[in-house]
Amino acid sequence: MSKARKIRFRLDEDQINALDAIAYNSNRDRSSLLTEAVINYLDLQDYHAGLVELGLMAVKQGRTIGTAEVRAKIISRARGRRTNPKK
Repeated sequence: MSKARKIRFRLDEDQINALDAIAYNSNRDRSSLLTEAVINYLDLQDYHAGLVELGLMAVKQGRTIGTAEVRAKIISRARGRRTNPKK
């Protein structure tokens, strides 16, 4: 694991107050919440980049369907749900 470094950034007063309320209610400090938020954001960006890469590979391999087929599948599923409601 790499060495931790300090950074600074600005938040609106309302955002700070909301963050402090969450910190208080969860018995944590502001810094740990911000660290967790940044880690979650970076993980989410990595996940999305992976999905984009998979999508691009699918396009290159010709594993895609056209808009008309997508619409037909959506309509078919919507009709199936109306005729077979869950109990």
